Formats: sequence, C-alpha cells, structure tokens
Amino acid sequence: MPNTPRQEILGNLAVLKTRLDRYDLSRSVALCSRTGDRLPEGAAEGGLGLEAVDDADLLLNLSYDIPPALVGRFRRSALVDIDPGLTQVWMAAGHLRVPRHDLYVTIGETVGRPEARFPDCGIRWRYTPPPVFIDAWAPTRADSRAPYTTVTHWWGALMECQGQRYYNGKRDGFLPFLDLPRRITQPLELAVYFAADETDRRERARLRERGWRVRDAHAVTATPCDYQRYIQGSRGEFSCAKPSCFHLQNAWISDRTLCYLASGKPAVVQHTGP
Repeated sequence: MPNTPRQEILGNLAVLKTRLDRYDLSRSVALCSRTGDRLPEGAAEGGLGLEAVDDADLLLNLSYDIPPALVGRFRRSALVDIDPGLTQVWMAAGHLRVPRHDLYVTIGETVGRPEARFPDCGIRWRYTPPPVFIDAWAPTRADSRAPYTTVTHWWGALMECQGQRYYNGKRDGFLPFLDLPRRITQPLELAVYFAADETDRRERARLRERGWRVRDAHAVTATPCDYQRYIQGSRGEFSCAKPSCFHLQNAWISDRTLCYLASGKPAVVQHTGP
C-alpha cells in the first residue's frame, strides 16, 4: 500500500513466510503493488516473480479489487465473496469496483436467490460453504468449567441500505445480549480487538461489569496455533452476527464457527437467513 514503511512491509512478509514454512509454501509467495509503484528493495527476494501467474491454473481472489490487468493474466479467475450481502450492496452502489472474473463464488447461501434482500448485480453466484480442514481440527475435550468463547472485532461503520440506517458492528449484535452472563451459570468470554484508548477502556469495563470475561484478541490469536488452542480450549462458541446479516438475510456462517464444530464443540450463534 502507498506510504507503508519499507520495514513494515518486510516485517509483515517475514511473518507470512514463517507461517507458511510448515506447509512448505514460504517460497511460493508472489508480491505485487496495487498502485503500480515499485516494491521496496528486497521485498520480492526469496519468492516468486509475477511471471509465475502464467503457469497458474486459477486465481482465487479474496481481495475483491485486485487490479484488472493482474486478474486478466491468469488463465481463469474466481472471485470469492466472503462478505455476502455487503459485497453486492457495495458493488451495486459503486463503492466496490470488481474486475471481470470467470466465476463468482460466495459463502452466503441466499446470494442470487429470491430469499436475499439485496441485489445479485446481474451475476450468477455459486454457493460454497466456508472451508475447514477437518484433519487439522481433531475433536478436543475441554474442561467442564471452560467458558463459551468467540473471537471478534467490536466496532462497525454506519450502514445505509434500502432505506434503513444502522451501525453494523459486532458490538451492535451483542448489545441485546449484554446481560446474558448474569442469567446463566455457564461463563461467557469474548476475545475482542480493543484499542488502548478511553472509549475502548470503557467498553471493556462495561462488559466486565455485566459478567463477561474479556480477553485481548491479539494475545489469543497471535499465531494460527494460538488461535486453534484458544478455540479447542473452549467449552463451545457463543457469538452474535453483524446486524447486516439479519437485515439482508445472507444465510452466512463464520469459518471460525466451523472450526469450533470441527473440534467437537457446540456453537450457539445467530440465525442469519431462511
């Protein structure tokens, strides 16, 4: 991204390659610039050049706005919609400009169907469930005193769609259940991405006053192994969806929830569609 310091780019790239080492993929990374600017010195070392796309069979685009020229270099391309409902609303409003792809895939069951409360943008969407690698998520027994947990962001932007206006953060999904810990004996815990400012300190204190356990999401998900350890050490998942999931009826389920289920954990999550 423009103005990103060189050392930050190199640091992030080093972390990514370390994560991929266990899968023997650290030298399969190709880096490009969204803006066409030159990459920082040393950023492309030890990886693939962009000419590698000429031998690739398929681009799975989870980033949406990859430059059209780069998408066009692949033999075939598939856009993977991981924000069902929001993606289509943004595209219809012109806020998101997506280059042409050969296939359009979504994890929302209602996308392109009559049950959806949002446009399909004239595109044929193919549904696929969010993936989870079952072999990596063996059923794991947790202590009976372990809490129901989830990992979440908190704040969201104002959403305006079809004459409705509402804040679309996970906070807004959890507010109706704020007093739940006081009404049940099972402990509930949120691993939240909170900042160190006064607003987030007040939010954290408010949750704890209502009986929620609050953890720092950065601490429990610092690595993929930490993330897995946190999920598998939980009694199960309790989580709320962003309000847009209900308003748009996108029939979405989180890949995080599937990791709980694959680990043999129950998941108590909101209904997001017919």
